[in-house]
Amino acid sequence: MIYELMENIKNGYLIGKDEAMQLLDCELETLAKCANEIREHFLGNKFDLCSIVNGKSGKCSEDCSFCAQSANHKTNIDVYPLMTTEELISDASLHKNKGVKRYSIVTSGKRLSKNEIKNVVDSYKAINQSVGIKTCASHGLLDEEDMEKLKEVGVERYHNNLETSRRYFEKICTTHTYDEKIETIKAAQKSGIEVCSGGIFGLGETEEDRIDMAFELRELGIKSIPLNVLNYIEGTSINNAKPITEDEFLKVLAIFRFINPTSQIRLAGGRNLLTKYGILAFKGGANATITGDLLTTCGNGIEEDIKMIKSLGFEI
Repeated sequence: MIYELMENIKNGYLIGKDEAMQLLDCELETLAKCANEIREHFLGNKFDLCSIVNGKSGKCSEDCSFCAQSANHKTNIDVYPLMTTEELISDASLHKNKGVKRYSIVTSGKRLSKNEIKNVVDSYKAINQSVGIKTCASHGLLDEEDMEKLKEVGVERYHNNLETSRRYFEKICTTHTYDEKIETIKAAQKSGIEVCSGGIFGLGETEEDRIDMAFELRELGIKSIPLNVLNYIEGTSINNAKPITEDEFLKVLAIFRFINPTSQIRLAGGRNLLTKYGILAFKGGANATITGDLLTTCGNGIEEDIKMIKSLGFEI
């Protein structure tokens, strides 16, 4: 069944939920091999490497149970306001010089204020003019007017994770809704900005929740899908969720490739919990990653990532 399904997908077939659920019973090695073949068929060996900076940290009003930056949690993180344009130019230049092609500023909070939007727009304009690196943005639940301002200064992609399925979302966040997230995604798309959206595994969700999110992302036309493994941080309220195993993660990643055959599937948070920072995932359908440090946790070194990616036959 799995090989027939793979060939059908390569010929343009879009699988349904029942078929995706059946893939959960397939042997991991075969599933990963087929997912990788689907990736190679549609996307070749192109690999998308990006870095992020925590451009504004802490004191977030939202109560996302997994997040160290929520003001509802008592975590030992740095708290600071929006970084200056000079600081962001310096950081973007550092990443470009190390071989990173895509750079995103990520800020805490439900959304940036209008004054903060003005400041961050100036920063993106300066980065695009002086550094020459592709820019992405992640600033919460912005409206279409804000998205158009980002588009005007060269922002190519907007990040807004769904985090999990619609059914399970209210279990991890009560201060904003799933529909608000979807409205933000559509506002970005309407303004002409691509969207990067995925989620986190290990929040206590079911296998069906994971697959439902994959189909939601396909319905939204998402072309960059970051997948995170929960890296529990002491002080957050999500302290009783069963961790996802590496084999479970590799299987769901492969199924995401079956459901979203033409999208970039990107390793994000929690790579340090995987074998050699995710080498098995890159052999099983993934073709993108965040490299360097993350928001409140350490990531893998850029030089080490580039060496590994090239050793697998990818072209950055």
